[in-house]
Amino acid sequence: MNPATPNRYSVILGNLGNTCDRFLPTGYKEVVPKPEMIRQAAAIPGIEGIELVGSWDITEDNVVEVKELLEDASLACVSIIPDLFSQKRWGLGSLSAKSADTRRQAFEECRSVSRIARQIGCPLINLWLGQDGYDYPLTADYRGQRSALMENIRTVAAEFPDLKFALEYKPKEPRNFSFQARAADTLLMARETGLSNVGVCIDVGHSFMAGENVAESAVLLQHYGEKLFHMHFNDNYRSWDDDMIVGSVHLVEYLELLFWLKETGYRGWYSMDQYPYREDGAAAVRESVAFLRDIEKLLTAERRQQIRTLLAKGDATLSTKWMRGLLAAYGDSVMQGVTEHRHLDNGNESVSVETGTEC
Repeated sequence: MNPATPNRYSVILGNLGNTCDRFLPTGYKEVVPKPEMIRQAAAIPGIEGIELVGSWDITEDNVVEVKELLEDASLACVSIIPDLFSQKRWGLGSLSAKSADTRRQAFEECRSVSRIARQIGCPLINLWLGQDGYDYPLTADYRGQRSALMENIRTVAAEFPDLKFALEYKPKEPRNFSFQARAADTLLMARETGLSNVGVCIDVGHSFMAGENVAESAVLLQHYGEKLFHMHFNDNYRSWDDDMIVGSVHLVEYLELLFWLKETGYRGWYSMDQYPYREDGAAAVRESVAFLRDIEKLLTAERRQQIRTLLAKGDATLSTKWMRGLLAAYGDSVMQGVTEHRHLDNGNESVSVETGTEC
């Protein structure tokens, strides 16, 4: 991607719905109809695309209806995620399951979603294989199950060469260990298929969980054949997949990541993948996109050259000083766009503040 080309932002549709956890399966909010979620997504500044989950959002029966809803909202379908994780039948694995019948069902699910993608004009299938792993020692056939997983991915990707298949890794959950746990082992499997249309999706929160430097992971994937196909954005405290608002914890890491995505020519979407359990979903996604767009504005050609100079020097004190100066400049620019509205409410002065985001 040309460094001057604006980033393209999208969101997984379910981020705007009633996200549930294991303590309250009914969720903390009201259920939002899918047409309303699509309208909410279209109203978020910067959002141009939607990711859908197969069987949750789209099936071969409703594909025409969903396509019309997206077209009416002027949103592209950027990815479809097969539901190989939330059904009882996948409890012991999907594409890597020891049961041949379960593997066959998972394979057919991938084929179905791929047919839907063609019909709706979606270019990418995102495979998060959360149930493909193990929990205890002496229970997993590491060679046999990994081989089955790779062969199934290769077979479906070969059948649909016009689509890209992104393998999304995560170190654990719902299984204690995932077969696709880190950038490097997932890259190995993508390359083992021998297919140019199989690559990797980095979920930033999963990378944090895995103890990775996410910018380095992005560079690794791009270095070995431009295998970074897709990006999911969220934040966490590294110990769990908290799926928080982007930039709420890891500001410096995010700036470094966005710099390297530009440097390595990443051409995919910047997709929001969050679970705002208690927050307003649209507001959380809006803040995430706004944060990324602000960082994008900060990374001017001049500042990217400054970063290259810092990297060449390798002096942590200089890099820290530069980052501190950047934050000060950013704060000043934001404050210039602040408008305070003061009014009296029941005899008490209250202040509402609107912040601009021009950098």
